[in-house]
Amino acid sequence: MSLFSKLFKLFVGVVLMPVIPMILLLVFYQVHLKDNILETHANLAQMVASSLNQHIEDLNWRLAFTQNVSSYLQQKKNPQPLLQEALAANPDFVMLAVLSSKGKELYRAGEKQVLNQLPPLDLSNKEELAELAEKKQLFISSFDVVSGRPISEFIYPLPNGDFLYGVMSFFSFLTRLQEQRIGNTGHIYIADQAGQIYTTPYQYSPDFDAAVLSRAFSAKNPLIKNLKTSRETYVGAYAPTPILGAYVAVLQLKSEAYRSIYYTNIILALFLLTIMTLSYFGALTFAERLGEPIGALSNAAREVSAGHLDQKIDEDIGWGEFKQLIAAFNKMTADLQDYQVLQLQAQASQLKEHVFRAVAHDLRAPLLGLQGYLYILQSGKASEEEKKQYLELMSQAARNLSALLEDVLEVSRVEAGMLAPQKGPVDMAKLVQEVVDTLAPTAAEKKIDLNAVVPAWQVPADEKLLRRVLTNLVSNAIKFTEKGYVRLRAKQDEKCYFITVEDSGIGMSEQEIKGLFQKYHQIHADKPGYGLGLFISRQIVESHGGTLSVTSRPGEGSVFTITLPKEEK
Repeated sequence: MSLFSKLFKLFVGVVLMPVIPMILLLVFYQVHLKDNILETHANLAQMVASSLNQHIEDLNWRLAFTQNVSSYLQQKKNPQPLLQEALAANPDFVMLAVLSSKGKELYRAGEKQVLNQLPPLDLSNKEELAELAEKKQLFISSFDVVSGRPISEFIYPLPNGDFLYGVMSFFSFLTRLQEQRIGNTGHIYIADQAGQIYTTPYQYSPDFDAAVLSRAFSAKNPLIKNLKTSRETYVGAYAPTPILGAYVAVLQLKSEAYRSIYYTNIILALFLLTIMTLSYFGALTFAERLGEPIGALSNAAREVSAGHLDQKIDEDIGWGEFKQLIAAFNKMTADLQDYQVLQLQAQASQLKEHVFRAVAHDLRAPLLGLQGYLYILQSGKASEEEKKQYLELMSQAARNLSALLEDVLEVSRVEAGMLAPQKGPVDMAKLVQEVVDTLAPTAAEKKIDLNAVVPAWQVPADEKLLRRVLTNLVSNAIKFTEKGYVRLRAKQDEKCYFITVEDSGIGMSEQEIKGLFQKYHQIHADKPGYGLGLFISRQIVESHGGTLSVTSRPGEGSVFTITLPKEEK
């Protein structure tokens, strides 16, 4: 068989073989594309449900004023002014009331129209109150309609044992949903379990059969493939919401949703026909002239794969598309050389992005605290003593922000490989004593015996970085020790120095130790900190060629051991 015949058959076979699975794909596409379209609706419904969930979760921090309400109640003061302020600050709150620990109404505030319609509350017969008081969690009821507005009730346990009862309107949330559309006929709806859709007077409400929609909600499949009305047929999907008995439904006219399938099938069929035609004539035309450019490209490709990016192919040996291919190959090798330079720029960009995310993640909570104090001071309702207290708290928060920013930047330097210790002889006895003297007041305040027995060794290390590690380990030991001692000890062998920080604190389990040195990892969330100290400490010790390890048992304290290698003589 001639080379022409071999190349012709090979070319036709290689090009046409993918056509067969493409034809099968076209059949599969026709069968399953409808589900894929509905999956898009399902994803949108889930996003809206997540948005509603976030709206509910935001309610927790919006109820921060309940601390003051509880304080008023403990002082036997009328909290109605606080309730009025909360209503003014949260326009979607329709009414607020304080219930006793037995569930009976003590105080109320809200719109007069709603208050006139709502009799005094008495939830003493609800068994859920005891469970809410025990779990200290927010309870959200299902949707209801009052004065044409979709509302939901919530109950929040107060620290003093009473409850805050509220009615929240979802009118603005539903109004935003009305602005969202899919195509020309697709809309997003909120419906209850019975299939009744909540709409405002300004929203288009199709004549859905509530029973059919309710059966769709009861099905395990979130896709709605056929929802008929008196005039049209709709398709879409639904997703449950955190509001009891409520669903997000995304519905669109079936004719519009599936319109693109027919046109897409025609385009794919024409595409396949074009490929087969071009494959045949391309094989017939190019079979005799493929040898030389293919060989040149093959040899050059092997050289490039071996790392020789300076390969160039003479464009005169090519013709037609092959000449363009050779030109593109030559351009590719030049671009690969440029890519090596771009990699360094990409790494720098990635580092900037990481620093931004880390700062945004860890600075949010302190900044929210500062905003809260500023709001209180700007309101003009704080006494002089309270102003002084808030300013001190703001000053402390600012110091915490500064320390946190330093930690975050240190983490970024660590991960970028920029942590290079400047080693020199360090007097361990002096360094340890300085750390002990610095933290002695904190230990004395908790009546903890802080002591150190460390010989005056000259250890090769970066004094500033090693001080940071010891300060972090000792301060952590004091933080997690309520009584007993914190001890610093040192020993050495032929190859290494060993410095240990031992405490009689709460200790840790093996499971807790596994993630101890991970970034942003905190075992006890109730203790101050951001989970960066031990991560940075281990990186510092490892940059010295050493190790940082821990042994611990719950209730028996912990022992952190720094191992630093001796310099070879």
